[in-house]
Amino acid sequence: MSVMLKKATLEDGYDVYEMLQAIPADENGFMNSVNGKDFDAFRRWLAGQVESAQKTEIEDGWKVPQTTYWLLEDGVPVGTGRVRHFLTDKLREEGGNIAYALAPQARGRGFGKALLGLLVEECRAMGMERALITIQNQNAPSIGTALANGAVLEKKDDVRGWYWIEL
Repeated sequence: MSVMLKKATLEDGYDVYEMLQAIPADENGFMNSVNGKDFDAFRRWLAGQVESAQKTEIEDGWKVPQTTYWLLEDGVPVGTGRVRHFLTDKLREEGGNIAYALAPQARGRGFGKALLGLLVEECRAMGMERALITIQNQNAPSIGTALANGAVLEKKDDVRGWYWIEL
């Protein structure tokens, strides 16, 4: 498995679009707002993602700057992840610093562990001291992935657990 993390750019094309079409719109709390949209809508969304990575301010009281990444296996997109640059009170309750998803054909092959590990490195490079991942309780694969990357469960309710990774 030869994987790398690539930051989203305006040059990203149809291969990324197709991968995002394979990831459900809302699965285990990961929101993929371009699922089911046409390529032009994807291009507009992509421009917004690239712009968000450059911002420094909070919008709508909780939306913080975030950087979007693609996990590539031998140059082919197989997953996506987002790193929120800092947390608001709302994101401490739901969302966290890191969100990620794999295309269905990439699941069960170790890509989740690799993707999360690379996203953790991005958090470290941004100067974060620790990163929060909120994971729905029924999502056993993501819980295992987080624990394998050094996450520690801080608390849990009926819906999700709050997992912190010290950086």
